Amino acid sequence: MNKTEEQLKEELSPDLYKVARQGGTEAPYAGKYYKNKEKGMYKCAVCGEELFSSDTKFDSYTGWPSFDDVVSSDKIETHKDVSHGMARTEVRCKKCKSHLGHVFDDGPKETTGKRYCINSICLDFEKAEELK
Repeated sequence: MNKTEEQLKEELSPDLYKVARQGGTEAPYAGKYYKNKEKGMYKCAVCGEELFSSDTKFDSYTGWPSFDDVVSSDKIETHKDVSHGMARTEVRCKKCKSHLGHVFDDGPKETTGKRYCINSICLDFEKAEELK
């Protein structure tokens, strides 16, 4: 991605900038995708990189969209996050380095056992029939 942080700050909404670029978190049950059941692809709202398939989305009852796997492990990167008195694993888009959410080891045991807990605001959704 060839945009400066200043360009991103000007282009992104203040809410998206706060979460994706400053590591914020949207309120639970408030995001546009936590209840979405449509088939398609979830992409990074900052750079458009394909990140999560609807096939891996599940209801975690946490208030955020949850996925048990990523489209490809080379699409994300993880970092240790010890903010707010907790030890967590942060998930970022590898292409643009935007904060997406966190990954936990309490996902469905019959699949990966992972729960990628992702902020809706950091995602765009493309319906399956719109995908090329």
